[in-house]
Amino acid sequence: MMSKRAAGGSYGEGALMNKPNGPQDRIKALAFDLYGTLFDVHSVVSLCDENFPGQGKALSQLWRAKQLEYTWLLSLMGRYEDFWQVTERALTFACKALALTCEPGIRTRLMDTYLHLEPFPEVPQALRTLSSHFPLVILSNGSPHMLYAVVGNAGLSDLFTHILSADEVRTYKPSRSVYQLAVSRIGLEVSSIGFVSSNSFDVVGAKSFGLWSFWVNRSGATLDELGVAPDLTVQNLAELAEALEEPKR
Repeated sequence: MMSKRAAGGSYGEGALMNKPNGPQDRIKALAFDLYGTLFDVHSVVSLCDENFPGQGKALSQLWRAKQLEYTWLLSLMGRYEDFWQVTERALTFACKALALTCEPGIRTRLMDTYLHLEPFPEVPQALRTLSSHFPLVILSNGSPHMLYAVVGNAGLSDLFTHILSADEVRTYKPSRSVYQLAVSRIGLEVSSIGFVSSNSFDVVGAKSFGLWSFWVNRSGATLDELGVAPDLTVQNLAELAEALEEPKR
């Protein structure tokens, strides 16, 4: 078994399975963040670089950073714009900040990449493994048409019982109302649902709400210092599938 980091920051084989009444015994459904967790938001880099040679990585990183920042700012201001518009505003800002001229045709092509993002390599098989043990749902900031398009284009639609968008509650994660959406729609107690995300703020938000939280920390990022730790940290979705599948074998 690959090494895993449990809550509290310690590394150790089987740390999750050795916890009495841990999530492996209580979880009845899994909810997944989509962007950066299942799908690689930086799969846009090649198209960015094609249109702006040498600037692809910088554009992709700033675009994503502003996309997230705008969701937080809008939520704090009590305003709501759907995620497609947020994503386009973030792209416009990133191009301006990098002094790139983004013609309408280029902007349309770049935005369209968000409907065709690539899943991380291990994701399809890991989801199939997990779906044999749990109902799987998506809980994302993405607008409904964005979520259905990217999941459908990747051929993964049949693996999810629900695709849930923050658009239903007109605010963004880590608002408690977004996590409550998963509880209400899945129809289980909060203590029976696990939430999976690659975003530190998201796993902290989910854990604070009461969900079991699993951090897919692909980049070795530092956990936000907010006094809350995920129940398990893994490097990719295959490790999570291994950890949650073992007690059920």
